Amino acid sequence: MSSRLKNKVAIITGAAKGQGEFEARLFASEGATVVLCDIDVEACGKTAEEISSSGGSAVSMTLDVTSEPNWIGVVEQTVEFFGKLDILVNNAGIYSRVPIENASVEEFDHILEVNLRGVFLGTKHAIPAMRTSGGGSIINISSTAGIVGNVGSGAYGASKGGVRSFTKYTAIQHASEGIRANSVHPGPIDTDMISDNLSTAEGRKSTESRIPMGRVGSIEDVAMGVLFLATDESSYMTGSELVIDGGMTAQ
Repeated sequence: MSSRLKNKVAIITGAAKGQGEFEARLFASEGATVVLCDIDVEACGKTAEEISSSGGSAVSMTLDVTSEPNWIGVVEQTVEFFGKLDILVNNAGIYSRVPIENASVEEFDHILEVNLRGVFLGTKHAIPAMRTSGGGSIINISSTAGIVGNVGSGAYGASKGGVRSFTKYTAIQHASEGIRANSVHPGPIDTDMISDNLSTAEGRKSTESRIPMGRVGSIEDVAMGVLFLATDESSYMTGSELVIDGGMTAQ
């Protein structure tokens, strides 16, 4: 077991599957104590058990990221169980491809509630715990859709653009306390979120044709960037945007 995150305590949201689950396993393998959070706490619990049985340290907690009482409970329990909080990965998010004129107000509100309000609430309640710990790293998963526009959902892009900007405000307001905040901007990544795009050879070819590196990213590609931002190796980075997109937004 490596030790890039030795003695660190991390909360990861959206940890039931995909990106969040992989990050939880990776963080644990690097020595962190990981709190896996999701509305699907059963899946988180299974992963936490597997991590613990293989020599890591992990627990699961139920979390609806849109609920302030849920967030208060998760942060309080984390500090109560492990004595501190060093890392928060705001990974939970939902996706939509509905064009602006076809989107309902309810859908727009729901996407912002999960993708942006969830980040705000997590950050708000992690900051006092991190301050007590002497600092920390907040990593917010945005998207290339938060940097450039496309033909997809305006609501999704608005939520991820909001995450990008909110991260910078967090960074500036808490830099003097040793609390860092950075955003990660994945391009097309091979997860459930875009699985329908990649389900046919034609769809995958079309997606890959827009990427200079010629391939769709993997969960590991993103997770290694998130890991770097969680470690002290990135101690001079705050308010930064880590773009992991195979060169898409460089065009």
